Amino acid sequence: MSERGQILEGKTAIVTGAASGIGRAIAIEFARQGARVAVLDVTEAGARAVEREISSAGGTAIAVVCDVRQQSDVASSFADVERQLGGLGILVNSAGVAHVGTVETTSEEDFDRVYSVNVKGVYNCLKAGVASMKARGGGVILNIASIVSTVGIPDRFAYSMSKGAVLTMTYSVARDYVGDNIRCNCVAPARVHTPFVDGFLAKNYPGRESEMFEKLSRTQPIGRMGKPEEIAGLALFLCSDAAAFITGSNFAIDGGFVTLKM
Repeated sequence: MSERGQILEGKTAIVTGAASGIGRAIAIEFARQGARVAVLDVTEAGARAVEREISSAGGTAIAVVCDVRQQSDVASSFADVERQLGGLGILVNSAGVAHVGTVETTSEEDFDRVYSVNVKGVYNCLKAGVASMKARGGGVILNIASIVSTVGIPDRFAYSMSKGAVLTMTYSVARDYVGDNIRCNCVAPARVHTPFVDGFLAKNYPGRESEMFEKLSRTQPIGRMGKPEEIAGLALFLCSDAAAFITGSNFAIDGGFVTLKM
C-alpha cells in the first residue's frame, strides 16, 4: 500500500470504531504499514467500506461487526479475528461516543450511553486483548483518550468522565502487565475534524456551520483542528517497535491546547 517501510509487517491489529474518523485513519495507516487489520465497528456498512478501501489499495483487512458494550460479542469477535488473521499483536481502542452537557443537563440515559461505550467498551476490549496477548508473549495496546482527561472544558461532563477513565485504565493496564511484555499507552487529542464534528455543527448550528467551524478551530493555539491522519501517525509510532521503551504514557496531540492555553 505504500513505498515507505512496512514497519508493522506480519502483525495483526484490531482497531475499534474503525468505520470512520480517527479509527478509520488508524486502520488505513496500519494496513499501509503492513499490518493485517480487523476493522471493528458496530456499523456494518462503514466497516465494510473501510475493508474495501484497504483491500483495493493492496492491504489486508477484514470487517468485523461488534458491539463493544457487550463482553460476549467482544470475546467472540476477537477470537474470530485471530482465527482469520493470526494472533493479536496490536489493539487500538478508538470506539467512542460524545455528549455535550453539564452535570445538570446530562440525563441518566445519556450518562449510561457514554459510559457503556467509552468506559465499559474499552474495558471489554482490554479484557479480551490482554488475555490474548499474554497467551502469545506480549503485544501493544493504544487507547484513544482526550484532552478532557486532564483539563476541564465547558459542557463535557459525561464525556470528560469517560475519557478520564480511559486515561487511568491505561495506567493500570500498563502497570499490571509490564512483566507480560504488554505495552499500554494512550493519546489525548484536542478537536479533530471528523464526521462527528460536521454532524454536530449541522445539527446545532444550521446555516452557521462555517462560522462555528472556524470558531472551534481557533480554540487550538495552532489555529486549526487536527486531522485524523495526524492522530494515526502518532498511533503508528506508539504501536511500532520504535516505541518499545514507551509504556504507561499519555501523549497530547492537541495543537498546543493544554500547554499554551493554561
